[in-house]
Amino acid sequence: MNSPIVGEGQALHRGFLPPVTGRTRIYGILADPIYHVKTPEVMNALLTSRGVDGVLVPFHVKPDGLKTLVDGLRRMENFGGFIATVPHKTDMLALCDEVTGAARNIGAVNCVRREADGRMVGAMLDGIGFVEALRVANADPAGMSVYLAGAGGASSAIAFALAEAGVVHITVANRTIERAKGLTERLRAAYPALTVDTDADRIANHDLVVNGTSLGMRLNDEPPLDLSRLRGDQLVADAIMEPAMTPLLKAAEAKGCRIFPGKPMLESQIVLMAQHMGALA
Repeated sequence: MNSPIVGEGQALHRGFLPPVTGRTRIYGILADPIYHVKTPEVMNALLTSRGVDGVLVPFHVKPDGLKTLVDGLRRMENFGGFIATVPHKTDMLALCDEVTGAARNIGAVNCVRREADGRMVGAMLDGIGFVEALRVANADPAGMSVYLAGAGGASSAIAFALAEAGVVHITVANRTIERAKGLTERLRAAYPALTVDTDADRIANHDLVVNGTSLGMRLNDEPPLDLSRLRGDQLVADAIMEPAMTPLLKAAEAKGCRIFPGKPMLESQIVLMAQHMGALA
C-alpha cells in the first residue's frame, strides 16, 4: 500500500485549513505526553484533501484521568472517535464497549469509534501500519527472523502483524520477563508454526530489529536494547515518531544498517484509522 497522504497535505501546510463550524465533526488523539504526536497534522491533511468537514485535535490526559475523559466523550454528540497512543493503548481495552478480535488477541486498542448511542468500539491498527510501511519500502518481512524490544500495546500489535505477514521467528525482549512470556504464548497459540523466545541477548541473530517501546522519546532514556550488538546487514526500525532519528536509529545507521523511522508507519495506517472512526467511507 502506497502512502495515502503523499501530496495531500500541501494546502494544510500553507495555512488553508477549512474553517471549523458548528457542523464540524470532532476527532481526537489521547496521549501522555502529547507534544511528540504527529497524528494531528497528518490526519488533518488527509481530511482536508478528501473534503471531510472534520478536525482531529490533541488531548493530553494522564492515566488516572483516562476513564473520566472517555466517559465524557461518550456524551459529546459531535464527537466521532479518537486515536489512543502511549501510554493508554493497553488500558483502553477495558474502557471500550466492543473491540475487534485482533485487539482482543493483542491486548490493546489504538483507535476507537464513537457510535451514535455513545458506545465505544476499539481496534488495533499499529501493527498493520508497521508491516505496510516495510512493504512500501521494499522490505517485505516474510521469511525474516525478528528481534522485538517491548511487550506492550504497540509491540504486541507489531508482533501479531509480523506473524500474520509470514516471519519465521520472533524474539520478544522486555524488562518484565513475565510480560514477554505472555506475548510469546499468545503468539504461539495463534501461529503454531512460528518459533518464539525471550532471550534479550540474541540481537545479532535476527534480520529485523524493532523498537516497539517508548524508550528513545526523551533525551535521558536508556537504549531499548544493547546497541553494540547490532550488525551492519540488519534492518532496524523504530515505532517512535518524534524524534525522527532516535538513538537506536542513529546507532544503527552508523553501523551501516538500513533504518526505518516511525512516521511512515503512521502514514501507512492513517486511512485505516480514519475509516474506523467513520471519517472516511
